[in-house]
Amino acid sequence: MTSKLEFISRRSPIVCTGGCVASNQPLATQIGLDILKKGGNAADAAVAVAAALNVTEPTSTGIGGDCFCLFFKAETKKVYGLNGSGRCPAALSLELLKQQGFDEENPLPPSHAHNVTVPGAAAAWVDTISLFGSNKLSLEEILQPAIDLAEFGFPVSEVCAFQWNSTADKLQASNNKFGADLLINGKPPQHGQLFRNPSLANTFKELSKQGKKGFYEGRIAQAIVQVIQSNGGVLALSDLSHHVTEEIQPIFTTYKGVKVWETPPNSQGITALMALNMLETFTVKDLGHNTADYVHTVTEVLKRSVSDCHWYCADSAVVPVPTKELISKVYCAKQVKLIDMKRASESNNHGNPFEMGSDTVYFTVVDVHGNACSFINSNYQNFGTGLVPEGCGFTLQNRGNNFSLSPGHPNCLAPGKRPFHTIIPAIATSADTEDLLCSFGVMGGFMQPQGHVQVLLNMLEFGMNPQQAVDAPRLFVEYTKKDQKWHLYLEDGFPDKIVEDLKARGHLVHWPITGHDRSIFGRGQIITKGDWWRSPEISSDSGKVWWAGSDPRGDGCSLGYCSVNDQR
Repeated sequence: MTSKLEFISRRSPIVCTGGCVASNQPLATQIGLDILKKGGNAADAAVAVAAALNVTEPTSTGIGGDCFCLFFKAETKKVYGLNGSGRCPAALSLELLKQQGFDEENPLPPSHAHNVTVPGAAAAWVDTISLFGSNKLSLEEILQPAIDLAEFGFPVSEVCAFQWNSTADKLQASNNKFGADLLINGKPPQHGQLFRNPSLANTFKELSKQGKKGFYEGRIAQAIVQVIQSNGGVLALSDLSHHVTEEIQPIFTTYKGVKVWETPPNSQGITALMALNMLETFTVKDLGHNTADYVHTVTEVLKRSVSDCHWYCADSAVVPVPTKELISKVYCAKQVKLIDMKRASESNNHGNPFEMGSDTVYFTVVDVHGNACSFINSNYQNFGTGLVPEGCGFTLQNRGNNFSLSPGHPNCLAPGKRPFHTIIPAIATSADTEDLLCSFGVMGGFMQPQGHVQVLLNMLEFGMNPQQAVDAPRLFVEYTKKDQKWHLYLEDGFPDKIVEDLKARGHLVHWPITGHDRSIFGRGQIITKGDWWRSPEISSDSGKVWWAGSDPRGDGCSLGYCSVNDQR
């Protein structure tokens, strides 16, 4: 397949008054909208979208992976959260890995069965509905559209087809007996080709009828354990049956009158909040959008927040994480003093123990009542491990690849521990009124907090509407262990004179990033309540119009409808 992917069209933001959905697949977006029209709320529709995306974009997401959720409840004006990530098998330890020849210098291959932590998505889907749902629709009704898609088939979209073909080797591997369930006659589907997944439909049926037990006990659980253990892993039935979703207290910081909400460690939401705290000390608008000064400032801020996160971010139920201190204004102000506006920094105090991965879906839903669900679901790297349990129709994630194998690292692997997690949903509210401003996110491994910062600044500082905010060219900062250097990636759309300026300051610049390579900049979705981004100050007007944008780097779209009886 060609790697050429032209960006030659434009999109207008979606505007509506009833409900709205923005996701990475049009079919999934439509399914979410249908659930809203049937009386479901934002949480119900989000789970329907999550299931539909498992069908239509199995490269990136699915029930064999993990998820996180933030839910804004209009009635209370509060933000609630769920951590749907899984834990390390009880029988897996650094000692066992060492006996098998694996350590920090010789890490596990990314697709090794040891990297499968307990898949947390299925439990979190059920808990999202039970905790935040409307109670008007059953789990079976919410999952039925995805079941239909899987049983009767759907035409594969363009970007997904490219990803499917690029990573099909995992499904075709000789040790992956049931990988063929996600292929057509042994080959990945092409753009526009109909694909059916009856095994996944049956998995969803069992979940819808039996709830969490239908996944974590019985046939599906046994199939998961069998494929892992036959490939050298140690995950057991007890690891699955003991899994629980964690209700979390979302963390936030304020940026110029806006409360930005993220999920706490073991996810990397602290990265975005630290960066915003540092950026608040600059006159960002005066720097100019995507100018050399702006890119340099954002890059240097991100280096510091990313570096801290890669050391401190870990399972806070197992090790102490100084979250409050890291996202404090005082600490971030000290970090700013280390920035030289004329020269790029080269040091990385903590290092980066992880390999890059960007296979995730982010989507968001709002309903006629004013509730918002910010949701992210992921397999991690290219189908995760690629391992497919017998008769299940989904692949198992490889989130354990984000554990450190260094005994002194806060995020070191340990039995029953959750690994560092890249996936983060976000919500923004008014610091004065607590009203919802937007539900948003950008998927893409370590790009995610960097994307959160950039699209939020695009609206808050530069007055862009949601679609313009996700359209704008992005930067991505990465520290690589191989050469122990910071790399700055710039998307096509930055002028060459800016690139030369940044190189002169000492940045190791990669530009222009084009076509399918743009995937390193992630794919985002945004829904705002009202048009507050048009004004330099946040309006207290609750607004009656939803505005939505969907990332052009993906296959998706945002859709909405107008309600005759607007109940907001």
